[in-house]
Amino acid sequence: MKIAIIGCGMTGMSAAYDLVNAGHQVEIFEAAGEPGGLAGGFKEPEWKWSLEKYYHHWFLSDKDMFSLIEELGWKNRVVVRQPKTVMFHNGQFYPFDSIPSAILYPGLGWGLNKIRFGLVTLYLRLTKNWKPMESVTVDSWMRKWAGEKAYNQMWLPMLDGKFGERYARQVNMAWMWARLHSRTTKLATFEGGFQTFADALAGELQKRGVVIHYQTGVESIRRTAEGKLNVKTFIGAMEYDRCLITVSPAQMARMTPNLPKDYLQGLLDLKSLGAVIMVLAIRHPLSTKGYYWFNLPKSAGFPFLALVEHTNFLPPEYYGGDHLLYCGDYLETDHEYFKLSQEELLERFLPALQRINPDFRPDWVRKTWLYRTTYAQPVPLIDHSRHIPAIQTPIPGLYYASMSQVYPWDRGTNFAVQIGRKTARLILTDSQI
Repeated sequence: MKIAIIGCGMTGMSAAYDLVNAGHQVEIFEAAGEPGGLAGGFKEPEWKWSLEKYYHHWFLSDKDMFSLIEELGWKNRVVVRQPKTVMFHNGQFYPFDSIPSAILYPGLGWGLNKIRFGLVTLYLRLTKNWKPMESVTVDSWMRKWAGEKAYNQMWLPMLDGKFGERYARQVNMAWMWARLHSRTTKLATFEGGFQTFADALAGELQKRGVVIHYQTGVESIRRTAEGKLNVKTFIGAMEYDRCLITVSPAQMARMTPNLPKDYLQGLLDLKSLGAVIMVLAIRHPLSTKGYYWFNLPKSAGFPFLALVEHTNFLPPEYYGGDHLLYCGDYLETDHEYFKLSQEELLERFLPALQRINPDFRPDWVRKTWLYRTTYAQPVPLIDHSRHIPAIQTPIPGLYYASMSQVYPWDRGTNFAVQIGRKTARLILTDSQI
């Protein structure tokens, strides 16, 4: 078969890997000039490693990613670390990277509150029965079982920060289960950074015969009278036996105008948030205690959800001595952060850095980078599984795979690999009919 894949991110490349290995002709169309999608990175001339535009790492439980890496023979290029995560409470940061440290977190109070927190966390780590949880919100489930104190101090600030006022109390409990069930305190990355991994995977695909068209956006996909899929780009139109689309639901809807109304409406009804990330290269460490991930409640007045000091995960020597920070937030696309200039955003963010380290001064900042995307975080509402569009669309031979479909799992490169390979299996099964 001749197969087209739209998008050279982890989903598209993972599917291409299995399809080309099965003997099919595969072509990938990518609007950007390099592979990787939202996991892509950038590199300064003096840096040894690339840095992700949007902060990324792997958990040791990311079995689909590590399985692919092992198949490729790259296991020795995986770097594992255990950085420090902290939670803000009453003007101070407290460790929050293990169950014991979470239980000691003073925001929980003492006695029954800590016991309930421990039991709920243990239950969510052990149970595999997530399905009933999607019929209730995190808000109602956690208030009932973890208690008002634990919920208001820990989970509600996280939800408010991540999903905003509009969605925070609507997210279903299966989403929270997935986060607590499988994540590990040890984290991993690829030697050289995620862009190095994406480049290596794209190179491996090309060696196996996959053709990758960079800087080639797709305008439309239609089924012809002969049963082929016509893929139109600015360089012309080509016909394929099968096509996999891996872009956002909104892009998918624009790209395939002939989809049946029910499927098309299902795409348009999916909720998601965008992301705004500012990366700063500073001359000195921000955290004097080596903290990596700072959980920041917006109720405390911080202008972003997460602060990540990347060079407390990987050493600054990889980045020419720069100390690297991410200031990030998930936001609705009409938020002012999508409109403010890089200089205006930096002015908003700098006072927060001084709150974290009083010695911080604006002249510590050597350089900044700003990245924005309108599709970063799917929002899973009540009974979300009933509303996920099928991977195999109603148009014969046309498939769709996105982060909105990896539910109950949260977005991430591991689940991009998982859904990419799952879709490849569907295509291969379809080819035998």
